[in-house]
Amino acid sequence: MPCPGGWLILPARLGGNTLLADEPVVVATLIEVLDFKPQFVAAAIQVPIGFPDEPGTFARCDLEAKELLGWPRGAALPATPSREALAAPTLEQARALEPWLTTGDLRRFPALREAADTFEPYHQRRWYSAHHDLSYRVMNGDVALTSSPYLPEGIEERFALIARTMPGVEQVISAPPPEGAAREHVVQVAGLLWTARRALGRAITRLPIDPEWDARGLRHELVY
Repeated sequence: MPCPGGWLILPARLGGNTLLADEPVVVATLIEVLDFKPQFVAAAIQVPIGFPDEPGTFARCDLEAKELLGWPRGAALPATPSREALAAPTLEQARALEPWLTTGDLRRFPALREAADTFEPYHQRRWYSAHHDLSYRVMNGDVALTSSPYLPEGIEERFALIARTMPGVEQVISAPPPEGAAREHVVQVAGLLWTARRALGRAITRLPIDPEWDARGLRHELVY
């Protein structure tokens, strides 16, 4: 997932029925994420893979995810800008195309542009667009959390869920985070690890159920 230092990765492997996580690492570019060795059999990444082709169009996966999460976590899930907005020469021109863009949305543009330029349809055989709030909803018995992952109580709530659903992973992410990431980023990427494990077991749910494709042949979806 994107983080201040670039991209945060939490590698893991299955040992029987046990999920064995390695230390989280930060790499500079999305290409390094996709080329990470050993290669991931299934991976969840918190960035869109498909994008709306026209400005002013909200993807169904974003709308359905917001509805599923409800208040307040649904409000924390950002909408996906169009490829045209991402290609705009300046952020001001991007905002003219998508007036709903906030300052926080614009800060995500470097990572979103990397994703828009990098992902190809074949990547979707192993890579799944996900969001940590959807992951933690499943981990919490299909009930969305109300706490923020940026507050101490929210971090502790998520640690407790990790310890219950992925025993041992909480020990790995309890260590100081790698340079370029903070504790809240590590807790969020641990949620994505839960979704990656579900993808490996072919247990994911897709939003929307009926696929939505962009002009480049990429599914614009969220999985959990």
